[in-house]
Amino acid sequence: MNAVTVRVPAKVNLQLSVGPCRDDGYHDLINVFHAVSLFDEVTAVEADGFRVTVAGESIADVPLDGDNLAIRAAQALAAYAGCDRRAELRIRKDIPVAGGMAGGSADAAAALVACDALWGLGLDRAELSEIAAGIGSDVPFALLGGTAVGVGRGETLTPALSQGRFHWVFAFADGGLSTARVYAECDRLRMVMGVEAGWPHVDETLMAALRAGDAKALGAALHNDLQPAALSLRGSLALTLAAGREHHALGAIVSGSGPTCAFLAASEEEALDLAVALRGAGVCRSVVRAYGPVPGATIV
Repeated sequence: MNAVTVRVPAKVNLQLSVGPCRDDGYHDLINVFHAVSLFDEVTAVEADGFRVTVAGESIADVPLDGDNLAIRAAQALAAYAGCDRRAELRIRKDIPVAGGMAGGSADAAAALVACDALWGLGLDRAELSEIAAGIGSDVPFALLGGTAVGVGRGETLTPALSQGRFHWVFAFADGGLSTARVYAECDRLRMVMGVEAGWPHVDETLMAALRAGDAKALGAALHNDLQPAALSLRGSLALTLAAGREHHALGAIVSGSGPTCAFLAASEEEALDLAVALRGAGVCRSVVRAYGPVPGATIV
C-alpha cells in the first residue's frame, strides 16, 4: 500500500472525576469516555522523513513539527517495531483544536493504525495501546472507541456496557483552552476553597443509565470536576451551558478541559431543535450534532 487513511472519533467525557495531584504531576482520574460521530481523518503516505500537513477549520494552533502528537505516534511506532520507515501524515480535522474533545490524541491514534498498516507491521491492538499510552492519556481510548472507563491517568481502560444511541449537540467556542492550564486552575480553586480532593470513584448511577440506554438519567448524571476551572478561565461558557439547559437539553457539561460544551438531547429531532436554538442564541462560534457511541480508529 502506498497510502492508508484512518478515521478516528472525538470523545466526550460523561464523567471526569479528578483526584489529588500525584508526585509525577498527573492526577488520578475516573474518566468515562464516550466516542461520538465527529471525526478526523489521517492519511499516512510513504516518505523520506516524518512530516505532517493539516487541513480543516481552526487549525492555526496545530503544531507541524515534532510537537504534533501524530508525528510523535509514528516515530514511537517505528522505534517500537525497530523499523527504518518514515511517513507523511495528512490530517483532515473536524474535531476542534484544544477543544476538550481529544482531537490531538485522536490524530495520534489514527497515525498508529495508519502507519502500522502502511508499513505492514501487523501489531495487535494491545501493542498499539501500549505505545499509545506513552504518547498521551487519551490516545488509548481513541484506538478503542465506544464507551469505556479509564483509570490512572485515564489510559487504563475497561469497556463499559452501553445500550442504544445517544444524541449530542456540541457548541464550539472561539479559541481553545490549555489542558495543563485547566488542571492547574482546578488545583488552585480547590486550594482557595479548602477542598481536599479525594480518591475518585465511578458513578454507579451514570453506569446504570448507560446500561439501560436511559438518556434522561444519563443527562442528569453527567459530571466534570474540571468544569469549574474551565468556567473560571472562560466565563462565557456559563452562558452557553445556560442556553442549552433553557432549550431542553437533558444534560449540559463542559467536555473535558473545554471550552467545547456538550449537550445531551432526548432524540435526533430534539438535537436538531437544540442545535438551531444554540445557533440563534449567539453563545458560541459554531454548533454540530453527533451521536455515540461509535468505534475507535478505523481504516477506511
